[in-house]
Amino acid sequence: MRNSRLRTAVTTTAVAAGSAGLLAGSLYVVHAEGRSGGREARLAGDARTGRRTAPPPAGEAAAKAARIAGRLGDRTTGAYVDSAGRPVVTVTNAADAAAVRAAGAVPKTTRRSPAALRRVTGALRASVSDIPGTGWAVDPATSSVTVWTDATVTGTRMAAVQRTVRRMGAAVRMVRVPGSLHTLALGGDAIFGQGARCSLGFNVRRGGEDFFLTAGHCGNEVRNWAADQQGAEALGTTVDSDFPGNDFALVQTEQGGAGQSAVNLYDGRAQQITRAGEAVVGQRVFRSGSTTGVHSGSVTATGATVNFAEGTVTGMIQTTVCAEPGDSGGPLFAGGTALGLTSGGSGDCRTGGVTFFQPVSEALQVLGAQIG
Repeated sequence: MRNSRLRTAVTTTAVAAGSAGLLAGSLYVVHAEGRSGGREARLAGDARTGRRTAPPPAGEAAAKAARIAGRLGDRTTGAYVDSAGRPVVTVTNAADAAAVRAAGAVPKTTRRSPAALRRVTGALRASVSDIPGTGWAVDPATSSVTVWTDATVTGTRMAAVQRTVRRMGAAVRMVRVPGSLHTLALGGDAIFGQGARCSLGFNVRRGGEDFFLTAGHCGNEVRNWAADQQGAEALGTTVDSDFPGNDFALVQTEQGGAGQSAVNLYDGRAQQITRAGEAVVGQRVFRSGSTTGVHSGSVTATGATVNFAEGTVTGMIQTTVCAEPGDSGGPLFAGGTALGLTSGGSGDCRTGGVTFFQPVSEALQVLGAQIG
């Protein structure tokens, strides 16, 4: 019986809910309830023929944009899905534009070179990283960098950010976000340990053994995890944790047989997770957690840097999906594709805000694991 119950907790519950949270006062997330985009009802023009053709399905468009941008590497400022549902990839020359078009995406010539935008983000790292409540990300649609500050950035600290931004001119846009940026407390489908309550993100396999992922700021605090607050039903042991810098942790399950990953949809169903992928700006995504259930939104940036009070994390996915204390470590997904682990942000599911996620592909690569 105990094996059966553990298996359920790790596959349907933990994996399903995947929302996690750290201790109170850690990284925090927000809301901006998803825009569906109404993409299915729109038609997009074919850049080569002028014909109007239906855009590819949402997941296909995002995956195509990410795949093509990956091939271009440093020659692109990024990719996104536009309002018509088309995959768009930024380029710097005619040869790359032709290659993008031939691969089935829309090329867009960037107004600023990738190198110029890297210089901007490098200057921000040098001058702003020590100010909690700040962050930035490249916006591929506008070839600029968006810098945000939360409500705690005031006085001399705000003046320092503004001086840095002014030196960069039109290449940078400042945005104020509500509340304060912090990690999330409590949990989704809960996992407990050492006074913390977090949630499991995705089941994974490594070397023929079963593990699960959660947030690094959870793994830093907890070694031994249980399915109940009293610790009577052991779930696993943290074997690797990375935060700040990144925000992921690997937990080896107490017993084998965790099975495939699935996400709790909180309506009696579970979404099977079969692969990991890269998030793309404009993509519609979902997050699951027991604090707030399932919520959707859109990706607003990738490769984002966030300066939490606990430290700086880089390479994050920024979204408008709401979350609240208790959602740290939980799954960000699109259909059967795993995208990220809930990290932090500001706001809540009543007033909105901004949320950040650790890309799951990076966690899997670093840890040498695969989706279960």
